[in-house]
Amino acid sequence: MNKSAKVAPGSDVAPGFFGNIRFDAIAGFLVFLIAMPLCLAIARASGFPPISGIWTAVIGGILTSLISNSQLTIKGPAAGLIVIVYGAVTELGAEFGAGLSETDRAYLGYKLTLGIGVTAGVVQILFGLIRAGRLVDVFPLTPVHGMLASIGISIIAKQVYEVCGTTPTKGAGPLTLISEFPEKVRGFNPEIAFIGVIGLVILFGLPFLAKRAKAKAIKKVPGQLIVLIVAIAFSAYFDLEHQHTYLFPNKFFDSEHPAVHEVGPRFLVDMPEVLKNPKAAFAFPDFSGLATATGLTYLLLFSLIGSLESLLSAKAIELIDPWRRKTSFDRDLLAVGFANTLAAAVGGMPMISEIVRSKANIDNGARSRAANLVHGCCLLAFVLAFPNVIHQIPLAALGAILVFTGFRLASPKEFVRTYKVGSEQFVVFVGTIIATLATDLLIGIAIGVALEILFHLWNGAPVTGFLKSDIEVVPEGDALVILVVKQAAVFSNWLALRKAIVTQAAGRDEVVIDLSHTRLVDHSVMEKLQELESELQATGKELRLIGLDEHQALSSHPLAARKKSGGVPIVPTTVA
Repeated sequence: MNKSAKVAPGSDVAPGFFGNIRFDAIAGFLVFLIAMPLCLAIARASGFPPISGIWTAVIGGILTSLISNSQLTIKGPAAGLIVIVYGAVTELGAEFGAGLSETDRAYLGYKLTLGIGVTAGVVQILFGLIRAGRLVDVFPLTPVHGMLASIGISIIAKQVYEVCGTTPTKGAGPLTLISEFPEKVRGFNPEIAFIGVIGLVILFGLPFLAKRAKAKAIKKVPGQLIVLIVAIAFSAYFDLEHQHTYLFPNKFFDSEHPAVHEVGPRFLVDMPEVLKNPKAAFAFPDFSGLATATGLTYLLLFSLIGSLESLLSAKAIELIDPWRRKTSFDRDLLAVGFANTLAAAVGGMPMISEIVRSKANIDNGARSRAANLVHGCCLLAFVLAFPNVIHQIPLAALGAILVFTGFRLASPKEFVRTYKVGSEQFVVFVGTIIATLATDLLIGIAIGVALEILFHLWNGAPVTGFLKSDIEVVPEGDALVILVVKQAAVFSNWLALRKAIVTQAAGRDEVVIDLSHTRLVDHSVMEKLQELESELQATGKELRLIGLDEHQALSSHPLAARKKSGGVPIVPTTVA
């Protein structure tokens, strides 16, 4: 049972879209405080104008809350898409912008990427119409986690330069950025680095302070908001709005670089055109990139990776919904598709169901999708009323926010957790990370899935077991049914197994899964069975596993893969 999803006595959800508005308004406003700096930071890191991240969250907050039935998810730009979007901007800009200045080439790449975004949104709408929400259950979990961790490392590798006020090598990949950093950091800009490092100290230190704080208000203050307030104050103190130079005794750090440093508006969020002409805040797509292999590759990445990330986040939030409400993933995908189409049509970046903001939404007492609407409206009101404040934000502060976000994606805890699940999963996890950093997301995830399959074959899974699920249904009266699973229970045949369980659970009190005839039960299936057990338990039904006494667990972790050992029986494992 999911212990994190508890409902206080008497806190039933009121009917109607605005029936819980007094709770949703507070949660939506607090999420807005978190979302605003993240939207700016993610958009800029993606090669988009910072304001485009705001438009994406505004459209995601307002439009998807009217279409989707996902009650507690927050829609908006996500760090997990930075690598894809930035890659599209730079590669399409280089392909179509030969002979243009660097600024014009970047803007052309941005408009070409908007064309990819509009088309990807339409593809997501089609995914929703053909009920492709099941896509979330097709991929093995470990390669997906490895992909997200590699994205986190890539974000850190690039944004740490922004934090230090130094410039990375143009077009360098994440591995090159990491290897060059020790040399590049010697030319850091002290005032800019001070702002960036202070931001990191706040973001990494606040969680420890919150754990020890007695006042609940301190625990609810978003660290990103504190970073922005402090950074804007130091921006004014260092007078970043005006171009000037200053002296700093750099010889204590690097005798080869001069002590004179330059600061100015280029270290702030670029908003002057928006301030003078609101129409400049929007851009319109160029669809020329769709006629190239590069454009089609990024269309595939936008459609598949964006949909997968969004579905995974929506599913994770559904599992911790205190009221156990079910999300129609097809409808949610349809809503995200419509919102992405509209956002890209006016210059916004792609959006997904964002896990961190959604979790904050729950923690702050949200009860319905009206909280997502409030968060979007607050963002719109802020950017219309206070664009000058956005312009005062130092880029180093946004860089610090993204470094912290990247660290959470590639948290050391994730490495430890994966190792505990099994050494073979750790190899798949690290292999996916290395392959993605060395190549790209599409190749990286493909290599991760290939490693997963190779380990399954090594551990005895028959080839035919990947292609179909061999299940025998044995009814035991009106209240009990036994599903005898044969050959293998692995990620690629999970959809058939899940369908059989859900179908047979209808009208019965208990479903027993007999795995004694399987050669392998992989980690993905073990975890998904645990999730399904929680879902059925919430409806008063029971799901149990039997027949694992002759299987060997690949680690001591309860969700480790099990393979048929043929040796001494081990203690049976059950889900219930």
